[in-house]
Amino acid sequence: MPEGPAPAPVTQRLRVRYAKRGRLRFTSHRDISRAVERAVRRAGIPVAFSGGFTPHPKISYAGAAATGVASEAEYLEIGLTETRDPARVRADLDAALPPGLDIVDVVPVRAGRGDAPVRPSAFADRLEASEWRIRLDGVPEGDAAAAVAAFMAAENIEVERLTKKGRRRFDVRAAVSACELDRRAAEAADAPCAILRMVVRHSTPAVRPDDILTGLRQVADLAPPSPPLVTRLAQGPLDADTGGLADPLDPDREIGLPSGDDAETARGPVRPQPGDAASVDAVSA
Repeated sequence: MPEGPAPAPVTQRLRVRYAKRGRLRFTSHRDISRAVERAVRRAGIPVAFSGGFTPHPKISYAGAAATGVASEAEYLEIGLTETRDPARVRADLDAALPPGLDIVDVVPVRAGRGDAPVRPSAFADRLEASEWRIRLDGVPEGDAAAAVAAFMAAENIEVERLTKKGRRRFDVRAAVSACELDRRAAEAADAPCAILRMVVRHSTPAVRPDDILTGLRQVADLAPPSPPLVTRLAQGPLDADTGGLADPLDPDREIGLPSGDDAETARGPVRPQPGDAASVDAVSA
């Protein structure tokens, strides 16, 4: 059987940070990928396709949050057959997506040294940890503080969860590099609650916020009366000195945006974002 024409080569790769907010937190990853593909077509972005009998757009995702969890820091990479201004792609793609899937940032992928190509896993390697906010409605701050202190004082805390390889027991304490009460956010909340902020290393198997809540229940009998509200605030390289997370797109920012009038035109209108961070919270799985 004669082969068809070869697909157009990738001439530019863009890395995209997007947020999953509001009701869109309940959207599955498969539905989000379909929404992104439709938005790319509507926005007229020249996405590259794979070869073969069933070509697919060259869009890949890294570190996607689970269904039911909101996020301010989801990432994807898209290959283009023509060079485009990242600011214009950000504006056009954001306008084509439904409210709640919001494009936060777009940067071009920095080329490899010399003729060396960029490894597909290079960006995923930067996502070493995530920062999470967990809102526990109806939980007194004193109870939450005692539970956090007991959790952080423990050497190891094993929990059990059903994974793709069956039921597994694993230590959740080792993955948590920081965990504390966010008293200021709790004071500003619209109802009595305790709010935890934590930095969790990415590991195998992945330690999820609900695993940590299981650990808090084990060590301190902390059992929220209603489902917790979970939001990923950031993910990226973990700074061993400060314990904070760096922006994983920073190494790619050497390729700048256009300047002057071209830059202002390229940015286009910006979709208004929710003002209250609590509005993007999601129910944990």
